[in-house]
Amino acid sequence: MQLKKKRWHCLSGQKPTEMDLKIMELEKRGKLVPTRNLIRTPEEIEGIRRAGVVNTGCLDACEAAIRPGISTQDIDDICAQYCKDHNAISATLGYEGFPKSVCTSINEVVCHGIPKKEDILVEGDIINVDMTVIVDGYYADASRMFIVGGKTTPEKEQLVRVTKECLDIGAAAAKPYGFVGDIGAAIQKHAEKYGYGVVRDLCGHGVGLEFHTEPEVLHFGHRGTGMVLVPGMVFTIEPMINMGTWKVFLDADDPYGWEIITGDEKPSAQWEHTFLMTENGLEILTY
Repeated sequence: MQLKKKRWHCLSGQKPTEMDLKIMELEKRGKLVPTRNLIRTPEEIEGIRRAGVVNTGCLDACEAAIRPGISTQDIDDICAQYCKDHNAISATLGYEGFPKSVCTSINEVVCHGIPKKEDILVEGDIINVDMTVIVDGYYADASRMFIVGGKTTPEKEQLVRVTKECLDIGAAAAKPYGFVGDIGAAIQKHAEKYGYGVVRDLCGHGVGLEFHTEPEVLHFGHRGTGMVLVPGMVFTIEPMINMGTWKVFLDADDPYGWEIITGDEKPSAQWEHTFLMTENGLEILTY
């Protein structure tokens, strides 16, 4: 009989810590625990934190510029220049063929919108700007929603607001030695109170030393399921909330194969932060 390989191992030659004992007990009970290489060292956390400062500054620069009449290519130019000025690299540029430095997703575009000169923002549009930077080898990932011109329909305004609430509620549900599923369950409950669809085909993810690692952070689901959340883990929460159906499709007109559209072409919104799990809960690294 082949024994199941354990995911968690104590450091060689060291007595198990209190954290080790908690994790090993959860694994013994059949829970999915992280591997040790998902736990960031203090030095790595500081590196990710520095990247978070740059990422936040880049989104601040976008916020200052977004207005009716500018193109999404203008936003990409701002992000590219900000990276150049701050010794950073855009993680999306060239990633699996993605052609730009940032994702700009307008109205019914759920995510991965590609900046274009011909995409001109008009008053009332809602747009998600999703930026990931690399600074000294460390990654930080965040996105924000913007209402172009400062006002839109009540329906879109509510969608943007509730999606931000989903991010905050999901983060509050994440506790040390809790579960990824606790995050998704809290987000789904809040979104569905408004009749919204929670996108199921895309998710948050581990980040920090790479662009995407474990855990997969689903934004729907059930409490007590998924990977155990351990202090030292760094990951994104990035709920994509649709005004209508949760279903999505790949835009057939996108030659790069990236842009995702809502299934009923109603508006979508997304907010995202990179978080560090601590002994006291989550800390945002992309303020």
